[in-house]
Amino acid sequence: MDGTLVDVPSSWAMVHTHFGAENSEGLRRFMAYEIDDLEFVRTDVRIWWQHRPRLAIDEVEAILAQAPLMPGARTLIDGLRARGVRTAIISGGIDVLAHRVARELGIDLVLANGFRLHPDGRLTGEGIVRVPIHRKEDVLADLQTQLGIDPSETGSVGNSEIDVGMFRRSRVGVAFLPEDEKVREGATDIVTERDLGRVLDIFDRFPTDPAPALA
Repeated sequence: MDGTLVDVPSSWAMVHTHFGAENSEGLRRFMAYEIDDLEFVRTDVRIWWQHRPRLAIDEVEAILAQAPLMPGARTLIDGLRARGVRTAIISGGIDVLAHRVARELGIDLVLANGFRLHPDGRLTGEGIVRVPIHRKEDVLADLQTQLGIDPSETGSVGNSEIDVGMFRRSRVGVAFLPEDEKVREGATDIVTERDLGRVLDIFDRFPTDPAPALA
C-alpha cells in the first residue's frame, strides 16, 4: 500500500511529519533486527505522545485521510475487478488507511498493522502486528492457503526490499517505482512511471484460467 496504492512513502512517517517529528533511530534499529515490529510501533507512538499525549485513533485516521491515491490506482483495481481478479492489501502500513483505500477502490481483503486502544479510542502504546514487515511472504503464503490459490496463480506489487519475499511467492512480481536495486533484482517486471495503471498492462499478460489473485 505505502508507496504503491497511496502516493506517500510511509503511513507511519506521514503521522510523524504531521507532528514535525521523525523516528530514524527506531527505523535503524528495526532494520538491523535489534527490535521487533511491536517495539518499533511503541517507539513511534512514544514520539507522537510527545506532541499529543492523549492521541486517539480518530486523529490518526484524520491525518491519514490526507494521503492521496497513487495515480492510476483506480484504473488498476477497476481493471482487475473487471477481469475477475481477487485483490488484497498486504501492508506493514497503518490499518485505518488500508481500510479507507480498500473502501474507495473496492479491494477485497485487507491485512495491515494497527494499534491497541483504550475504550475511549486513545492509543495504549501497544501495536497489533498482522503483517510482520520482515516476513510479508509468510502472510501471503497464509492467504494463498486460505483462498486455495497457488503461487503460480498469484501476482504481487511492491516498491521496497521487504516486498521481494512476496515476489518469490508469486508468478509475477512487479517492482513499482522501486526504491533500490534489490527490489529491482527480485521482480519479474519493473514500472518506473508514476502511474499504477501501467501494472494492468503487465497483468494482462497473465494467464486468465484460473483467475489470479493480486496481493
